[in-house]
Amino acid sequence: MACKEDESTKSNLVLVSNDENLEKGYFHGGGKWQSFVDSFRRFEVRDEPEYEELEDLERANIKTAQSPLKRKLKSRHLQMIAIGSSIGTGLFIGSGSALSVGGPLGVLIAWALTGSAIFCTVQAMGELAVTFPISGSFNVYASRFIDPSVGFAVAWNYFFQFLVLLPLELVAGSITMKYWNTTVNPDIWVLIFYLVVISINFFGVKAYGEAEFFFSAVKVIAVIGFIIVSIVLAAGGAPNGHSVGAKYWHDPGLFANGFKGLSSVFVTSAFSFGGTELVGLTAAESENPRRTLPKATKQVFWRILMFYMISLTLICFLVPYDSKQLLGASSVDVTASPFVIAINNAGISGLPSVMNAVILISVISVGSSSVYATSRTLTALAEQGLAPQICGYIDRAGRPLVAIIITNVFGLLSFIAASGKQALVFDWLVSISGLSSIFTWLSICVAHIRFRRALYVKNRNCDELSFTSQTGVIGSMYGAVLNILVLIAEFWVSLFPLGKSSSASGFFQGYLGFVVLIVFYLGHKIWKKNWILCIPSRDIDIDVGRRETDLEALKQEIAEEKEIMKAKPLFYRLYNFWC
Repeated sequence: MACKEDESTKSNLVLVSNDENLEKGYFHGGGKWQSFVDSFRRFEVRDEPEYEELEDLERANIKTAQSPLKRKLKSRHLQMIAIGSSIGTGLFIGSGSALSVGGPLGVLIAWALTGSAIFCTVQAMGELAVTFPISGSFNVYASRFIDPSVGFAVAWNYFFQFLVLLPLELVAGSITMKYWNTTVNPDIWVLIFYLVVISINFFGVKAYGEAEFFFSAVKVIAVIGFIIVSIVLAAGGAPNGHSVGAKYWHDPGLFANGFKGLSSVFVTSAFSFGGTELVGLTAAESENPRRTLPKATKQVFWRILMFYMISLTLICFLVPYDSKQLLGASSVDVTASPFVIAINNAGISGLPSVMNAVILISVISVGSSSVYATSRTLTALAEQGLAPQICGYIDRAGRPLVAIIITNVFGLLSFIAASGKQALVFDWLVSISGLSSIFTWLSICVAHIRFRRALYVKNRNCDELSFTSQTGVIGSMYGAVLNILVLIAEFWVSLFPLGKSSSASGFFQGYLGFVVLIVFYLGHKIWKKNWILCIPSRDIDIDVGRRETDLEALKQEIAEEKEIMKAKPLFYRLYNFWC
């Protein structure tokens, strides 16, 4: 692919920041109210380069690198988003249904394998996001390192995944409130949660960061509390003297439904990690991605170890997989939580209310994150010319205003769903994007492999990368293979569901997302007349989008930092490596 202008010139094209706009008087006088009103006006790019002579991919690379999103997320925001982004009903309640299907050993095997794949995937994403902190993050990496058609299909699927999630979470919140009050119309609760969620995002990225910091902190404290209580119970410290030891590992046993049950849990465990990649989407709005993103990326290991593996191991000791309380419960039924079951069996009362409160906070957190994810993804698609141009509207406060409004308008669907008559519609909406996380993780791994290949063919190396994946290319290959295995397992389970007869409706509810992905992929091929399978390695752009454009100075700085680190004590180096 021939570039129409010098790479270094494109790399150094920058926007005038919002702070500079304030200093230069672009927010006109008239007091605070006028400044507030003016903040909703479109951010104006001065000295915008000529895009007409550039090819589509070159134009997309430059525009996503120049997005005027505000860089307001601090290190503590990113670390808490990384730790708490996927802690929710998947762990608190979904683990219960997984235990009933796969048994204790099935749960631990599935979560351990999936967690290792996610760890490798997030490491790959961290390397790319630190090197290219651009608008759209991993949704754009698929376009620039693999193929624009792949990026188009994956990004739109990711958008639909979180777009549907907003009304679903709002309805889940109203159902959760029924635990305390069954007389209030559910739409009242939906309205309250709806206003909270949209307010968080309309106040800008800093408000989102602060809200997620609080929500994630609550979830983390709750999980740590449950782990401590579970250790006491597993050690025989139950108030009612209830003691099981390893009893449930022998009776009813290690596996519930053999290999097919394990495959079903494998799918469930993969979905429970949904949102892990969200920290990568914050790269363009981080104050210093080179410093903050590596720390946030490393936190994933501890989250997988502590919040999933330790808690699930304890649950497998405390709850038998044939417990009737695990069966037939909805995804927001607190009584189906294995944490609640374990502690109720021990004679401790009052936990369901605490659990419900944590689930409610998780619902609001996920709802807020869904608005953030959809608005940033849609904005990046518009900047690449893959969505209507108006969707790329970013105001002077750095908010992707139109994309946020579109997401919030779709969220109004929750008021219909709260009537309880639209369950079927929501089942199909979820099925459209049900595999989106898998597609996203797979694209991240492949994009990382392709990026490293591009470095190699251009006779460049990792010395110019301020953060490199701790698992390397091998880890990305492993992550890609595991994600493909999850897709195969989901295909099998959708075609031959456990305990049910096969049906076309059941299959497409589980695997419609793959069909949608193929339709988007082929549709883009036809639309853009793009018939290549992947971009040749020699044509991959590995410069546009870097925040540090002087590579020689960057290499020198990285080398100096490594020398300083070598002089540090061993415990400090170990801490820095893992945290």
